[in-house]
Amino acid sequence: MNLHEYPSAEALDQALASAVSEQLQQDIDNNGVASMAVSGGSTPKGLFARLSKMDLAWEKVIVTLVDERWVNPEHADSNEKLVRDCLLQNCAVAAQLIGLKNGHSSAEQGVTELHSVLQQLPEKFSVVVLGMGGDGHTASFFPQSPQLAAAVDMNTEYSCCATNPVTAPHERMTLTLPRILSTKSLFLHITGAQKKQIFEQACQAGPLTEYPVRSVIDQSIVDLDVYWTHA
Repeated sequence: MNLHEYPSAEALDQALASAVSEQLQQDIDNNGVASMAVSGGSTPKGLFARLSKMDLAWEKVIVTLVDERWVNPEHADSNEKLVRDCLLQNCAVAAQLIGLKNGHSSAEQGVTELHSVLQQLPEKFSVVVLGMGGDGHTASFFPQSPQLAAAVDMNTEYSCCATNPVTAPHERMTLTLPRILSTKSLFLHITGAQKKQIFEQACQAGPLTEYPVRSVIDQSIVDLDVYWTHA
């Protein structure tokens, strides 16, 4: 695990955008296609703005989401809407987006169809960018969630899992832990002193149910690069 600290959100966004675009470019050059899974929330907006202006062959990039609230893609809480509004702009408008929300009435009912759709993606992502909540969740791996064990099961054959957080609104769809870890570059993007404190606590030994972000910290499948700023 590598911790990268920056004096401002702007400096972090620029550095992380450069690291992400470098891996995307490498896969475009080597394989003719690159793929990226990104997270929602307010934290990545600046990163998305920077990335959207990167000079890449975006028509060769497939973007999907790490997790999604089971709401209409036009809903204010939709991560797909956030990505369309903030990332798929400027140069990046040419990228292909695979959303996680489909036409089923519940996330649980939508799992099988979405799992099939996600097979369009390369076996390994080029890049996965995770966030972390103040409760230590990442993706839609929430403390106290009845579906947490299923979502982080390294033996699951599924790429996605429906979850019902006890501590957050909306039913969710999340990529499973093995699908998230099947990536060439794994980034955790966090800001603020409180989240750094939570992250440091999560780095200590303890149950996954306390801080589910431990699922990506305490693993040896792929190096985790943590990008943090106090701002």
